[in-house]
Amino acid sequence: MTSTSTDELAAVRPARQHQGAEGAELPQTPTRVPPGAPGAGLLTGLTQFSLRSLRHSFRDVESVLMAVLLPVMLMLIFTFVMGEAMAIGDGSRADYLAFVLPAIALTAAGFGASHTAVVVSNDVTTGFMDRLRTMPFPAVTVLLGHTVASMVRNLLATAVVLGVAFAVGFRTDAGLPQLLGAVGLIALWILAITCVFALLGLISGSAESANGYGFILLFLPYVSSGFAPVETMPGWLQGFAQHQPMTPIIDAARALITGTEVPSTWWGGPLWCLGFVILAVWLTAVVFPRKVTR
Repeated sequence: MTSTSTDELAAVRPARQHQGAEGAELPQTPTRVPPGAPGAGLLTGLTQFSLRSLRHSFRDVESVLMAVLLPVMLMLIFTFVMGEAMAIGDGSRADYLAFVLPAIALTAAGFGASHTAVVVSNDVTTGFMDRLRTMPFPAVTVLLGHTVASMVRNLLATAVVLGVAFAVGFRTDAGLPQLLGAVGLIALWILAITCVFALLGLISGSAESANGYGFILLFLPYVSSGFAPVETMPGWLQGFAQHQPMTPIIDAARALITGTEVPSTWWGGPLWCLGFVILAVWLTAVVFPRKVTR
């Protein structure tokens, strides 16, 4: 019989230290992250999840096309079908295009932001949020990442809408500071509505219901001063159209884009946006710990 060498016995002994009396392996102690070990910070998590959300967004070709092509088609339809029928300016298509352009840009922002509700709902219902609890960075960064990605997507869609508008005849006397002010106001609305849609995605039970809950927000531009003067609406509708969030935002953005005098009620738009952001962030802070198990 061949005897076991000393080197072979030395190699076997460490493995047997984990076996019980009957030879069965004992469960090993799971590796734990030391309490003082540094994890990924908020900025690192935000960067990674923003890139993740952007990659997923651009892989979903249908959603990208819907967010960009639908507003462009709406702008072309309203301009070339209704442009000369509307008593805006001298009644030309170019004047109506300048009138309707802010509403189209904000409509594009709404459709683009609605995608955020779907992806947030998917992250919650598939357990992705729960898995983040095992990783050394704040789980809330995934929501912030979706928000940043939505801002990037919607600003790109806004740039496409403005580019098509210039291509079909839009001209303006506004200077660069005014145009940047209009884009900044649109970006503020994108931030506000994205926060709302992220909250809806967090509280909804499915991606379909998340998309449906925010559908009413997508119709706000149509019942405002965006596509027709408020004065032309029925009396019972004028009150709502005049005092809803979109009208002051559209009026201020229109004045900035066309280079005309900004109305005295311009502050209503940023105030509405700020209110939406504060309310959505507060409710998210309340709901998020309950939706993600510890």
